[in-house]
Amino acid sequence: MQTILITGCSSGIGKHCASRLKELGYQVFASARDLKDVEALKAEGFNALQLDLDSSESIEKAVNDLLTLTDGRLDALFNNGAYGQPGAAEDLTREVLRQQFESNFFGWVELTNRILPIMRQQGYGRIIMNSSVLGFVALKYRGAYNASKFAIEGITDTYRLELKGSGVEICLIEPGPVESDFRKNALDAFKRNIVVDNSAHKELYVEVMQRLSDGDPKSGAFTLPPESVFKALKHALESPRPKARYYVTTPTYLFGFLKRILPTKWLDAILSRASS
Repeated sequence: MQTILITGCSSGIGKHCASRLKELGYQVFASARDLKDVEALKAEGFNALQLDLDSSESIEKAVNDLLTLTDGRLDALFNNGAYGQPGAAEDLTREVLRQQFESNFFGWVELTNRILPIMRQQGYGRIIMNSSVLGFVALKYRGAYNASKFAIEGITDTYRLELKGSGVEICLIEPGPVESDFRKNALDAFKRNIVVDNSAHKELYVEVMQRLSDGDPKSGAFTLPPESVFKALKHALESPRPKARYYVTTPTYLFGFLKRILPTKWLDAILSRASS
C-alpha cells in the first residue's frame, strides 16, 4: 500500500485527489491549515494532519506525526496547498509578497526538504508539485502568484537535476483554470491586502471585484473539474517513467505552444488581452 502526504486538502484539487487515491487503496494523509478542516477530513474517514505551510513548527510536527504513523516511511508527497494574491505589482507591499511566498514557495521547499532524506534512505519516492500555467507565462494583476509559481518551477527543475540517480522522481503539474475555491479565496486576499483608493488601477479593480463578486461568468471558459489534475497526478505517481511536466487544461497547452514559437512582444499582446 503506497503512502502519500497531500497538502491543501480542505477543498478543491487537494480534497478531490485525496478522495480518489483513497478509493484506489493508497494510504492517504490529507493535511489542511485550519483545525476545523482537519476535523472535517477526519469525519470523512481520512488520516488527517494539521499542517500550516507558513509555520516551520507546524511542518515539523506534521512530518513527525506522519512518520510515527507510517513507521518512518513515505512513498509520495503532493505539494498542493496554495492561494493567489491578486493586485498590480506596484500595489504589492513587501509583507504581502512575503506572505504569498511563505505559503506558495518557502513552505513547499521546507516540507520537501524534510521528506527528501526519508525518500533517499528508501531509495524511492515521488514528489509532485502542483504549479500552474502561470509558472511559465505571466498575466497582469497576478504578479505575486506568478512570481511564486515561477519560483516553484525553478526549484523543481533544480531538484530534478540534483535527485538524478537517487530513486526519487520529482514532477510538475501545470493546470490552467480548474474548479475550486481559488477565485473566492483570491478575492478575499485582494480585499484584505490591496488599497484600491490609492491605486492607479482603481477603475479596473472596481470592475473586476464586481465581476468576481457576481460569480465571474467568464470563469467557466476552459475550466475543468479537479479530476483533470488527478489523472496527471496518478500518472506521475504510478508510471515507471513519469514526465517532468504535465500540462492540464487547454490554456496550458495553448500558452506552452505559443511561448515556444512567438516573439516576446507578440506573446505579450496575447497575454495582455487574456488578462483583461
